[in-house]
Amino acid sequence: MDMTGEHRISAPRQAVWAALNDPDVLRACIPGCETLDQTSDTTLAAEVVQKIGPVKARFKGEVELVNVIPPESYTIQGEGKGGVAGFAKGAADVTLTQNGSDTLLSYTVHAQVGGKLAQLGSRLIDSTSKRLANKFFDTFSDHLNGSGPEEA
Repeated sequence: MDMTGEHRISAPRQAVWAALNDPDVLRACIPGCETLDQTSDTTLAAEVVQKIGPVKARFKGEVELVNVIPPESYTIQGEGKGGVAGFAKGAADVTLTQNGSDTLLSYTVHAQVGGKLAQLGSRLIDSTSKRLANKFFDTFSDHLNGSGPEEA
């Protein structure tokens, strides 16, 4: 599965970069994220529960940040295992560009799924992935604008 996108965030690039590197912010913004702990300067361990079609799974895995160029870009890569549901692994290149007082966040994702998830079909996987990405960016933007759920 490949996916690309852009999101305009009403915050300066440095603030967006800081939030993208804050485990507490990411934990609050990633749909279904139950735990997210920083294990080193460039690695995070996560546990996420997701329902994709008829398959609900708890994924446990690690992600690593590579090719880090603060506050401009990085690649996040990792793998999550969901038991009998299967696995998901991949990488996302993330780039931040200052655009006036806003930041343009661009991403390109390359991912693979296996096990029961792979049997669901690419259209369901793709549409679910896009929905989850949009939900993340909506919550992330709300957080940076001071209206996220943790602010309530």
